[in-house]
Amino acid sequence: MGGHSVNEREDSFYKALDAEQNAKAHRNDYDFDSPDAVDFDLLVERLRDLKAGYVDHESTILSEEPKAETKPKQVVRDVRERGRDIEGCIKQWMSFVKPNFERYVEPQRRIAGMPTTSLREVNTDPKAADIIVPRGIENRVAIDMVVSKVHHTLTEKSRRHQEELKRLGQQAEEEPLSPNVLLLKQSNQVKGMSTVIQDALTEEVEFIFYFDRLSTVLVEHALENINYTPSTVQTPQGNSYQGLKPTGQVSAVVILRGGSCLETGLKRVIPECKTGRMLIQSSYRTGEPELHYLYLPKDIAAHDRVLLLDPQMSSGGAALMAVRVLVDHGVAEERVVFVTMFAGKMGVTRLLKVFPGIKVVVVEVGEDGVERWVERKYFRC
Repeated sequence: MGGHSVNEREDSFYKALDAEQNAKAHRNDYDFDSPDAVDFDLLVERLRDLKAGYVDHESTILSEEPKAETKPKQVVRDVRERGRDIEGCIKQWMSFVKPNFERYVEPQRRIAGMPTTSLREVNTDPKAADIIVPRGIENRVAIDMVVSKVHHTLTEKSRRHQEELKRLGQQAEEEPLSPNVLLLKQSNQVKGMSTVIQDALTEEVEFIFYFDRLSTVLVEHALENINYTPSTVQTPQGNSYQGLKPTGQVSAVVILRGGSCLETGLKRVIPECKTGRMLIQSSYRTGEPELHYLYLPKDIAAHDRVLLLDPQMSSGGAALMAVRVLVDHGVAEERVVFVTMFAGKMGVTRLLKVFPGIKVVVVEVGEDGVERWVERKYFRC
């Protein structure tokens, strides 16, 4: 949360009007105050983007104006800010605003138990508002109470999260690796490239060359986990060849900035691969990962496989958040393939404890808590 709250205006999410509805709106005969006028799917998508990676508890906060003040304040606002005439404002108030208030808002006030004086007890009715804030965004005292409650909830969540990570780490030392951890076959060629990459004396140009070679092999190995269907083609000699083709689309998501190291290998294997990006960094206050940037292909939920790219995994915190973001955006857990060069056993075990359906394709599983060094050497900074 970073100590900040975000105010989203619901009237920024009205549905687009057709010609007939637009004509009604200009006559003040269109009901903008009905819930049917709002694109709640878009609003929910916006809120999910805002909260992704930060909040796992959803509370409904309905900001409203007292009945005695709403009408004159709304009239002044609409005339000054929206260029409407007083007669039209009064007409819409009597026809739509007041009836919808009495139909939808007033019952919520009774359910929520207005006025709200404490945040200790929250209504459990899923159709009811948890909290109603009188006077809207002008009521700084009530909004500060809500923000304080959210901060308290997040602090407690962080404490429990750290305790759970510690417990999982202790278990990881004793448990064998999951069968969903797919180690790259340690052939002489793979072992030789890995030796060059991990040698502290390797020059930067040579390091990048062998890293790109090994990342290509790694991505090819990851593609063994996609689905194929039989396909018959004609050879240049006119013969039939019984082969295979992918059943669906494969996309990738790069965890910045380290995941960019693997993009050369990705493009060599899938030149036209749709690629998303997310930036995850640890909070200096709590040590927990935080999502700072996210871009995903719009149809990613329909893709057959999504490769999640990060060259190193230590504690698994960033990997956990990255997979959670994909799942929250509709990607089935079983379709995620986490691709990494080097991973700690504790981080891998944590990840697969929470998301047992994903696959982890890795060159080497080694020590835990290793400092991230690959991107510094690859990007020379």
